[in-house]
Amino acid sequence: MQFNEFNLTPQLTVNIAACGYQTPSPIQEQAIPVALTGRDLLGLAQTGTGKTAAFLLPLLHHLLAGQRGNKPRALIIAPTRELAEQIHADIGKLGKNTGLRSVSVYGGVGKFGQVRAFRSGVDIVVACPGRLLDHLREKAVSLAGITHLVLDEADHMFDMGFLPTIRQILRQLPKERQTMLFSATMPQELRRLAEEVLCEPTTVQVANSVPTATIAHVLFPVEQPHKAAALKAIMQANKMTAALIFTRTKHKARHLATQLSKAGYSATSLQGNLSQSQRQTAMNGFREGRFKIMVATDIAARGIDVSSISHVINYDVPDSVEAYIHRTGRTGRAAKNGTAFTLAGQEDKPMISRIEKTLGKPMRRENVAIDQSVADSLPAAPAPQRQRPRQPRMGAARR
Repeated sequence: MQFNEFNLTPQLTVNIAACGYQTPSPIQEQAIPVALTGRDLLGLAQTGTGKTAAFLLPLLHHLLAGQRGNKPRALIIAPTRELAEQIHADIGKLGKNTGLRSVSVYGGVGKFGQVRAFRSGVDIVVACPGRLLDHLREKAVSLAGITHLVLDEADHMFDMGFLPTIRQILRQLPKERQTMLFSATMPQELRRLAEEVLCEPTTVQVANSVPTATIAHVLFPVEQPHKAAALKAIMQANKMTAALIFTRTKHKARHLATQLSKAGYSATSLQGNLSQSQRQTAMNGFREGRFKIMVATDIAARGIDVSSISHVINYDVPDSVEAYIHRTGRTGRAAKNGTAFTLAGQEDKPMISRIEKTLGKPMRRENVAIDQSVADSLPAAPAPQRQRPRQPRMGAARR
């Protein structure tokens, strides 16, 4: 199947070709025809399957055919600033020369630019829930004209405590609209939300927990005290064009990136303590190749869409098989080969067994020789700061 078989608006077809898209991915092939009919859609697909274009192309097609005005007609809700920016950038590419206008809305930056965009008139709002709710409370924007709603990576919005905020936003939307919800997993609470917001939806599911065949999975048996030294030895022994390293906490992500930088690697981190400008600098630097290594947590990494990642390294083993598939799915894209390295100790054996069951085969075991003088010279990771008592869930969810 080719994209021209969808009979999209001619300018969209031109833009698709300019982006280098040739053959639709499985999620695009299944979702786009359904979305073009105007039906509600539940899409189950993991990161890297092409789901953004799966909802953007029919969304743009519908908006081009509709009546334009000054009020937003489409709302896309995303869990993180990085993902919101990525979707906004994709709208710019796929919607080029269409006259459709979009704005990305999230916390960590001033509100004035976002309010100015609302006043000048936008067709599409791409927003994180917390900042959007702020604008709604201040009456800076009206959602009364929304005809299309997309909830992207809904499971992570659930993980981050956004569901109460989303429900408040939904109460300000017209009941007559098309709604598309995309998620990699479907926990029970999220399933209840889907039942509330979707009307007789069509469900499409593509390789939700199946690892990409172009990825080689390698396990290094390493206990926690020796991981930093082992990581450096692994990086010295392997040619990496771009590596994404996952840690369990933001404190460890920041500390490890600092260690790698001191060791001479062009490394940066992406974690919750960064300001928006710092996050943007890190993301742009990694995307453009100024940083070869990005150290991130699972939540902070949402929205990283860099096709040239050669290696994903699990410095800390993830807490679920789904998280492992999501992490490693950021390499081996666009028919390229990728490699996933995992550093695991004795305590990680149960999770490794579950991951290997999903892979359908054992990971290749490799040992790494650790220079003890290097290990001894590494500073210990700082203990996480004691956090203050959490505020009510809605406030904690804001981005």
